[in-house]
Amino acid sequence: MLPTTCPLLWVLRDVLGLTGTKFGCGIAQCGACTVHIDGKPVRSCLLPVGAVRGRSVTTIEGIGASPAGAKVQKAWLDLEVIQCGYCQSGQIMAAAALLANTAQPR
Repeated sequence: MLPTTCPLLWVLRDVLGLTGTKFGCGIAQCGACTVHIDGKPVRSCLLPVGAVRGRSVTTIEGIGASPAGAKVQKAWLDLEVIQCGYCQSGQIMAAAALLANTAQPR
């Protein structure tokens, strides 16, 4: 059994095998580890897994099921945004959260 203080990132990657969420800086600054908790973008590298009990967690693997996430993923492919791809999941998660809450951001 994992301690509830284990960062969510490591549970996602090492226990559940959801490797789309990446480790970047380890101090919640770069965004590579971004997931959605109840629809809000959160850095998973410092968030204890115990803090998400009973809450909805969405990773890059599931973001395409939301309308905003599907649109962002399609735009990423249509515009050929992808370069090395390492930080792309965090960027997609941030963009999907923005568009889900602000239909026409300025």
